[in-house]
Amino acid sequence: MSTATNVTAHAVNTIDWLSAPDTTIVVPVYQRQYRWDIGGCEKLLADIRAVSATGDTHTHFIGSILSSESAGAAEGDDTPAELVLIDGQQRITTLMLLVAALHHTVRAEHPTLAAELERVLVRAADPSRTKLRPHRAWAEVFEKVVLERAAPGESRESRFDDNYAFFRSQIRADEAPAIWRGLQKLEHVAITLGAGSNAQQIFESLNSTGEPLHDHELIHNYVLMGLTHAEQTEIEDSFWLPIEQNTGEQIASFWRHYLVMKTGREVAMAGGRGVYDAFREQFPRLDASNLRTHAAEWKEYSAIYRILVEPTHAPEPALTRQLRHVNTFGRGMYPLVMRAYRDFLADAARGGTEAANSAQATLVELLERVQSLLLRRTIVGISTDTLVARLCRARDEDPEALEHAFARIMPSDERVRGALKYGALPHPSYVLSRLAGAELLGDVELELAHVFPLAPSDAWSGDGQTRWADYTDDAQNSHRALAGTLGNLVLLEEHLAERALDASFPEKRDRIFARSAVALTRDVSAVDAWGTAAIAARTVALTEELLRIWPRPDAGGIDDDDLTPLLDAKRRRGWPRGWQREFAYIEYRGEHWEVPDVKYFFNRVFRRIWSETPELVIAFSARRGGPVYDEQAWNGQWDALDDTHSLYMGWDSRYMMTAVQGILEEAGHAPEVFVKYSYIAAHM
Repeated sequence: MSTATNVTAHAVNTIDWLSAPDTTIVVPVYQRQYRWDIGGCEKLLADIRAVSATGDTHTHFIGSILSSESAGAAEGDDTPAELVLIDGQQRITTLMLLVAALHHTVRAEHPTLAAELERVLVRAADPSRTKLRPHRAWAEVFEKVVLERAAPGESRESRFDDNYAFFRSQIRADEAPAIWRGLQKLEHVAITLGAGSNAQQIFESLNSTGEPLHDHELIHNYVLMGLTHAEQTEIEDSFWLPIEQNTGEQIASFWRHYLVMKTGREVAMAGGRGVYDAFREQFPRLDASNLRTHAAEWKEYSAIYRILVEPTHAPEPALTRQLRHVNTFGRGMYPLVMRAYRDFLADAARGGTEAANSAQATLVELLERVQSLLLRRTIVGISTDTLVARLCRARDEDPEALEHAFARIMPSDERVRGALKYGALPHPSYVLSRLAGAELLGDVELELAHVFPLAPSDAWSGDGQTRWADYTDDAQNSHRALAGTLGNLVLLEEHLAERALDASFPEKRDRIFARSAVALTRDVSAVDAWGTAAIAARTVALTEELLRIWPRPDAGGIDDDDLTPLLDAKRRRGWPRGWQREFAYIEYRGEHWEVPDVKYFFNRVFRRIWSETPELVIAFSARRGGPVYDEQAWNGQWDALDDTHSLYMGWDSRYMMTAVQGILEEAGHAPEVFVKYSYIAAHM
């Protein structure tokens, strides 16, 4: 039987463990903030009271506490031992707050008990510092609570203060001995790591229970764990804290967008640990020799991310305006924009004014292209999800590949014209503002208004003669159908918009539209009557201007059919029993393949690559341990490729999809393969 040499584990009495005279317990910088709430404190106190009332042989187990000894406690070193707390911070901190509350309750009336409690809280050699040393960002706050250092009237707003106050309110002086008896019955398993232990892996295993860490917290731990305390402090101060300051509450989104940009793959954020897993895959080894380089890049991109989220920080008004335009559509394109913005900064720094202007023009061109893509797809009702990864991959190739990628997923002018004719205009304020050149009006506040109102009164009229109540049902329905279209929308100054609510068109035309500073709105005052014909005509005219401002690159007439790039494809699950088609078709390097499911796709791809470059398939399979073998070594589903090589077909669908992606990516064909899901599979 083998034994673990890098890990020791012992069941210990928790109070004895905490009371060790020469030990200081240190919370490393990578740990998350203290989070226990009043509910957790209430349960802990109830458990202590319950075990206190039992016989002497009864104990209460509080779980395992994972720590490692600091390097300072080497043989012959007089430095007091430090236990670096890897897992257990929340429980130990709460226990210390309880002990502090108990100590402050009894110290005047029970000096002997107070002395025992004090040994838990501080070392005899240094009573000015708490034995538990939280992350230094919170150490002062913690010590003010435990050592009662807060000045009279000082604001005390922290989780430490709240939980301490709860314990003080719940503990009576006469029950202090009973609480102390219960505390002395607490036990835990003390796990201590040796120098060769994988602290990160052990931490993740233990952290699988209780309140899970967020992805960015796991990344934080992964980055810092394994470094010396001095290295942790340096990385925390020089890089991590600036990253947190730059991204704030958006830190989780920052990491997802950064990894999409870096990998060219979609990264799942909801559920599981998709972002953290992608980070570990991208950075499998981080040590002091390469961490600073990577961390400097993360910090740089976090500063860029702040500008994207808050465009007012951009160096030029034109960039601020363009970034605000992009933000109209959300943050889905941030991975692409982050890379482009970094290139802009690098190019602008290389020379003088001319270089800076050229770099800015290049960035603005990309931001305009992004807006064209998102607006056109939104207009025709095509999802804008899962686009950015393929654009990032294309950008890594060259500008031509990026332009081609934009063109292939951007709806044509014809599709946009058709959608705008009868469909409601998405993002109307943004579209009308740009059509009208409203940024030229400065700080004038403009509001969106409907020429034909959404809820007309019976007295409303489009020509000044026929009342709305006298319109036929068909006429009313026709007007309502066009109310949200481009041709029926205008921008008005706030004071004019208030007057336009209930007015008929002739009044709006002469007294409101004609007085607007927005030329696009004033144009409506030249129309004699407002009805479906006028709306449709204005829609047609404005659509042509829209197509000019938000153009589609010319790339040979390629048009998107809601295709998914192969590298973004996932196995869909859960469609109804009897449904046989997962895919509508596969576009394979310009070929149209009728492919019902992953299994068929898997077989056809490997057969095709085998016919072209069998040595590539053999090398690929040798590294992965399949799916092609030189003998059919077990029973199952096989497909012979030649006399000596066979493709095993008995894999699950996830393996097959991953294998298809891998072999096509290695062959260099992946950018030319697209998946069209069946109608129902696309919704699963």
